[in-house]
Amino acid sequence: MTATIETPNYAYPARSKRGPSFEKAGWIFMRASGVVLVVLIFGHLAYNLIWTPGGIHAIDFGFVGGKLADPFWQWWDVTMLWLAILHGSNGMRTIVNDYVHKPRIRQIALGAIAVAAAILILLGTLITFTFNPCPPTADPSLLPSFCADL
Repeated sequence: MTATIETPNYAYPARSKRGPSFEKAGWIFMRASGVVLVVLIFGHLAYNLIWTPGGIHAIDFGFVGGKLADPFWQWWDVTMLWLAILHGSNGMRTIVNDYVHKPRIRQIALGAIAVAAAILILLGTLITFTFNPCPPTADPSLLPSFCADL
């Protein structure tokens, strides 16, 4: 009696051809974006919690307003936002491809992930670059110190 080995039925079987592919690019992106995200997140935390006088107790609307008024921190936060959303969306895409076997449901799930990522990136970028740290109706004691000069 000979035993036969059955191969599992994957939604996307392994390809035999070599060269660039979307899956390979996604795999490389996850590793690279993960490394960059670690640097961005720990830089963000170190600045906010260690290098800022007062630590966590100094974080209020004025602190955030002052930080987001600086183009360096705007770009830092937008880069962190974009990479985090794209990294997470790519991970969700991988999970859907691995576990959703019905093509129509997979297509709907992947479309929903793409739409959600696009909306979050758009809104997050818009908020970061249009944030007004000196709203005219705010309590002056809560505003950053540079608002008094305006």
